[in-house]
Amino acid sequence: MVSLLLVVALAAGLWQLSKARSFQLFGDIVSQVETSEKLIALTFDDGPWNADITDQVLDTLNQHQVKATFYLNGKGMASNPNATSSIIGHGHEIGNHSYSHDRLVFKTPTEIAYEIETTNQLIRSAGYEGDITFRPPYGKKLFVLPHYLSQQDIVTVMWSIEPETYSEINKSSESIAEFVIEQSKPGAIILLHVLGSKNTHARDALPSIIDGLKQDGFEFVTVSELLEKKS
Repeated sequence: MVSLLLVVALAAGLWQLSKARSFQLFGDIVSQVETSEKLIALTFDDGPWNADITDQVLDTLNQHQVKATFYLNGKGMASNPNATSSIIGHGHEIGNHSYSHDRLVFKTPTEIAYEIETTNQLIRSAGYEGDITFRPPYGKKLFVLPHYLSQQDIVTVMWSIEPETYSEINKSSESIAEFVIEQSKPGAIILLHVLGSKNTHARDALPSIIDGLKQDGFEFVTVSELLEKKS
């Protein structure tokens, strides 16, 4: 009985560790940046899955003169190279979100290296020249992934605002925008999914989010620009 309780406690501890936003066993991890300046980073996960949807998002960002950070999957970039090139061509930042979007826990070092290096190669091949940070699929990391990232001097970037996680928030574009605006503070990192066909609410919330935060005095920056403020 005692052994079973220990196993359960250990499993629960590992689960909490795997999804921690501001702690990992190795390397640098960031979920927000402590700053007095009203700076905020808008980040998008996954894809690009569809060129037309990607263009819609880019048009919105261009109309509002906002730069964002796109955490893209290698598989999505390989399937939609023109969409990837368009994101880069509009001056946005690209981050690595793995190749397959599998949970990268209990993976071998070889599997981890493939997921990250293949995606980095696709990012570079598309013409992106800036720093590449990494965001774990589903935010999950444990032992091997953080160790590899630490060895490669790659920063793990999580988030501090995630409206789509809550079903009662994700029910409409209005509730998503309201939540993001209310939760935002200097140095926050916003996570949204806007590039998929089912991400209509988040995509439609973008103009209201941007307008609302600008009215509150926030300036949108890329993750790399925000990290420059990190002490």
